[in-house]
Amino acid sequence: MKRILAAMSGGVDSSVAAAILRDQGNDLTGVTMKLYDSGDSGQCNPYTCCSENDIRDAMAVCAVLGIPYSVCDFRVSFEKTVIEPFISQYLKGRTPNPCIECNRKLKFGALVNKADELHCTHIATGHYARVREDPETGRIILLRSLSPEKDQSYVLYGLTQETLKRVLFPLGEMTKDQVRQKAAEYGFSLASKHDSQDLCFVDRNGYREFIEKHTGRTLSPGNFIDEEGNILGRHRGIGAYTIGQRKGLNISSSAPLYVKEIRTDSGDIVLSSEDRLYSDSCMVSDFNWISGTAPGSPVSCTVKTRYTARETKASLFPEEPYLKVVFDEPQRAVTPGQSLVAYSGDEVLGGGIIESSS
Repeated sequence: MKRILAAMSGGVDSSVAAAILRDQGNDLTGVTMKLYDSGDSGQCNPYTCCSENDIRDAMAVCAVLGIPYSVCDFRVSFEKTVIEPFISQYLKGRTPNPCIECNRKLKFGALVNKADELHCTHIATGHYARVREDPETGRIILLRSLSPEKDQSYVLYGLTQETLKRVLFPLGEMTKDQVRQKAAEYGFSLASKHDSQDLCFVDRNGYREFIEKHTGRTLSPGNFIDEEGNILGRHRGIGAYTIGQRKGLNISSSAPLYVKEIRTDSGDIVLSSEDRLYSDSCMVSDFNWISGTAPGSPVSCTVKTRYTARETKASLFPEEPYLKVVFDEPQRAVTPGQSLVAYSGDEVLGGGIIESSS
């Protein structure tokens, strides 16, 4: 029997994960991490996990399961470790993925510390991913979910061996339909609840409005230019755009134009045709090798340059202080601030932050 701290978001996934572990005879304690003030006021996207309703749903599930439940207030940590870096990165013309930082520093950082306080040996979440021990090396391997359409291994690349030894992902071999069916069998009223989408702290008005409201200042407008430096029009501030973007440019052109480069020094945004968006390689910083050890020679693998990107073959070349990634085929809109994650089959090798592309 394991003593487990189960993260309860108030959604169907974490609820079923907890129920499965309880049925296996484990000693569970449920906890909801309060990260951001709720969407009940209408300020938050209703399909994100940030409302008081989610806390009530999590509490109700724990009551059905007969396990203790509490809410941990991590709002200050969330502000410092997720929201402030998110804003800072956008103002530098980069496109961060705050969910990765939230997973690394809070859901699998602060949550582990909370587990220690409660003398829990393991933590459990509703992520769609798998872990297993390599019988030859004793190291823990992070694997994709068996359900490709729900796989969340991309956002977990920052986990270390120390954390992975204590993590349980009960849904790693299930489909979403199977999870919802399980929820109905348990009698959970949230069996048909919508999945969370987008960022819990960004409302319907989008990133630009959030940044302006949170910082108390209006983004500085600048020029859209072409690759020769000709002015094409005005933009609303670099924090409102990302590499590869086409919609919302409001530029008249005989052919579609896309964001190719964001220049923070001048405030200019370079637009180009789509064929100019492709890169043969990129440089990646802070690469976390999940095995705990960087290889001494180049690695052939597959990579994803965004959560929704098509997976492609590539070679990894460890170079200090960065990792150089060379794609077998040119990749579209490789974006600074986004995460590149490497795979060997179903195994997640690791990942890091894209710094530049060429």
